[in-house]
Amino acid sequence: MQRDNQTTMQEAQMACVFDTKKIAVVLGDSPVRLWRLTSAERLERQLQHAGIDVWHDSLEALPADAAVVILRADYLYDSRVIKGLAKAQQVLLEVESGAGKVPVAAHVRADQAGVVGELLRGRGSGNSPSGIVRVTVAQVAQGFDAALLKLDHPFVLPLSEENRGALEQLLFSGAYKGITDLVTKWLWPVPAQWATHLCVGLRVAPNHVTALSLVLAVLAGVLFARGEFGWGLLAGWIMTFLDTVDGKLARVTVTSSRLGNILDHGLDLIHPPFWYLAWGIGLAANPAVAAALPLHLLYWVIFVGYIGGRLCEGAFQLWIASFSIFTWRPVDSYFRLITARRNPNMILLTVSLILGRPDLGLIAVAGWTALSTAILLLRLLLAVQAKRSPGGVRSWLGEIGQTVDKRDLAVRAFTTILPDHNKA
Repeated sequence: MQRDNQTTMQEAQMACVFDTKKIAVVLGDSPVRLWRLTSAERLERQLQHAGIDVWHDSLEALPADAAVVILRADYLYDSRVIKGLAKAQQVLLEVESGAGKVPVAAHVRADQAGVVGELLRGRGSGNSPSGIVRVTVAQVAQGFDAALLKLDHPFVLPLSEENRGALEQLLFSGAYKGITDLVTKWLWPVPAQWATHLCVGLRVAPNHVTALSLVLAVLAGVLFARGEFGWGLLAGWIMTFLDTVDGKLARVTVTSSRLGNILDHGLDLIHPPFWYLAWGIGLAANPAVAAALPLHLLYWVIFVGYIGGRLCEGAFQLWIASFSIFTWRPVDSYFRLITARRNPNMILLTVSLILGRPDLGLIAVAGWTALSTAILLLRLLLAVQAKRSPGGVRSWLGEIGQTVDKRDLAVRAFTTILPDHNKA
């Protein structure tokens, strides 16, 4: 007898235990290309990132003891849905359409794959094998993405030439962090989308963009140290822009790699304080400026403050909660816009050069770094205290619609939970 659609995911996961490695079957393909990828190519890459091998033979030839994830290729799947589906067991995923609920994917045993495959193709009786639970996107995937510090609706959407542009826009927007600095959030999105389209058209790989970013990061430091602050800032701003592009390019084309992640995040983590050191070296070339500035003190403040701020962030996630400190309360998310990371500090350096006082730029960076770290330390201490309270420490993103009003400015600024694309 068919089990009710409202059956919980916990019941679904208890329905069967898979002891073998999962494999996936992609049914068909679509002529619609998104960011130059066919649906089958995108799905195969998404599945590989989820640690699932794709089975290219017939369903009848599946290993008898296999656990099989089956997906229709005429739909676009959020990666969170694929990962959630892979963790679930004995489920049939359905989405809403004008004609009602449509089955689009499943995770079943190999002996059930043939019947379920026919069901997904729209053939057969329309009944799923006994013990398989019908679930929705919301039941298999969470809206919060910890890696991108964002909250939105996971989606499964039909592919068509009419909605190709909208789907490409959705994939690009979905690759963006929800909580980040003000430059990345509001200045870079439009030009970054143009650049990403250009890279896709020229078949430029994300690692190529990351490698160019590395060259520009070194070049900017050298130019700063030579006192050529204008050219250094130009190289630095281009580098920060490319740092946005490489991540978006990797996500929309599903080509992120472990090496690319290490290079990208390692570069982001290491280079900023060395830029400020190089800026100071460039200032020291002018004896009058060097004599008036406590350069060594500024260096210490910048390096200690930068490392201290990063340690506060890490300590929060290690000892307080599994989410970022910048997603704890709305004030923390607002603070992330301007906290003393690279881009806000680059604004300070740029303004100081425009005013003809690059020395004030270094002082401003040191002062803002120290103040930012002090604020982070205060927030960390408050979190330690809050953790001991009955309510504990919870992210405000998980309280939207409860203690946080959906109409709140923070919800509109930092989330894209509306509209639900699955109901569009």
